[in-house]
Amino acid sequence: MAEKPIPPEGVIIRAENGDVIGYDETGLVLRLSDKVIADIAARLELKPQAVVGETLPLPDLPEGIDLWAPRREGDWLFFQANLPGADSARGYRRHVSGGAVIAEARGPLMAVLGIGGARAGLGSPGPARFRWHVLTPGDDIGAVGMGGEGEAVATAELEPLRELTVEALVADELLARRRVAHQPLPVLVVRTETDTAATAHDLGTEAAMANLDQCFANLVAASARLGVGAQVLAVVLDYTLEDLTGDATAYRDGMIALMERITRGMARQGLARPVFLSAFDCGTLSVTRGPGLEGQWELSWNHGDHQLVFAAPSYAFRIDDTGRLTDEGRAEKAVLLAEALLAVQGGGRWLCPVIQLAEWSEGGIRLICEAQEGLVIDGGDPFVAGKLAGFALDGVTNGARITGVGIDKDDAKVVVLKCSKRPEGEVFVTYAHASAPGDGPYPANRGALRGDFGEGAVRRWALPARLKLTGL
Repeated sequence: MAEKPIPPEGVIIRAENGDVIGYDETGLVLRLSDKVIADIAARLELKPQAVVGETLPLPDLPEGIDLWAPRREGDWLFFQANLPGADSARGYRRHVSGGAVIAEARGPLMAVLGIGGARAGLGSPGPARFRWHVLTPGDDIGAVGMGGEGEAVATAELEPLRELTVEALVADELLARRRVAHQPLPVLVVRTETDTAATAHDLGTEAAMANLDQCFANLVAASARLGVGAQVLAVVLDYTLEDLTGDATAYRDGMIALMERITRGMARQGLARPVFLSAFDCGTLSVTRGPGLEGQWELSWNHGDHQLVFAAPSYAFRIDDTGRLTDEGRAEKAVLLAEALLAVQGGGRWLCPVIQLAEWSEGGIRLICEAQEGLVIDGGDPFVAGKLAGFALDGVTNGARITGVGIDKDDAKVVVLKCSKRPEGEVFVTYAHASAPGDGPYPANRGALRGDFGEGAVRRWALPARLKLTGL
């Protein structure tokens, strides 16, 4: 008996609500339920597609701004607008539930964060130049953080700035550089957490660190809400004079522990290891020496496996009579922190000149320096260091003094100090260190030695030093 031919199409499995598996000339035909489709989409992390022809209703549009071409995608309202600030006409978004207007940007949600003592928790009034690109977690606290008073709350929202901390100014400067270079402008989150910790070790275990941990979590939550990744560009460290251990080594160890604690906290949120940025603290108008100031030397060459970059000595920044940065000082610091960050992000390095050896020769005192370029004694003396450019002798017993400062004509990385006579005693050569208390807009410890690099505010200024004079 001949077999019946198989029909070109048919049903293999049928349920009460219709065919489940059939076939035709192309192969098997599956009809899956909406529940199964939703489960597959969830497993593959696919966004559900709107039904063809379906238009999501627009929420209320932001009032009082020049916008056009609004559209809704999921929980976000996208539109074009011409808004105040350096952003100008571009694309923006706002959540359908309201909240901050955010610049539309490519790539991950980025952050410049900070931690330190009370002096770090200050800001200048006003929004950023790129006010829709530089935001802070939407907890109504602002860029200066909790200040050690209370616990930060979890949030996935962002909000505009009311004040400009150093970190906010760094973010603004990075955007300005990218704007000039016609590069994509990211959205950056900024936040500085501080408290009154008495030691660097305590700073890594108390309120500021707990609130910074919450900031890491909020950054990741905000990026997920935007549908992008998260990246911390830098963590700014600002804690030196606040350390009360009285021990330079203890200060160094505490700062290393703090960086390790920050790195582990970020790792828990899936964030990569950060670049740590700092200024080499030179003190105030009256505080010119101390274990914290000296401990920075230990930290500058021994900071574990963390990427710590000293962008500048703090004598390059204007301060008030309480030792806090002025509005101008914050802007000056931000420019150099941003410049240093861009250098290391580009695969290069940022090395402020460092005096490593002081030796006596018949021509005077030779100071051997490590630097990226040849050295210059700045004739403009921008910080009013005086005729000796911030250099002095300590421990001299025969009245010898420095009479002139210059750069060796045969080696541009050697400073030569001419002396009235051969110094005697246990002599130390100092630069921007242990000066007499002073006045004016800059710390008492200051100098005029720099690398032959940059122009205007972008200079690599030499770090303070105190070295024993050899060869006597």
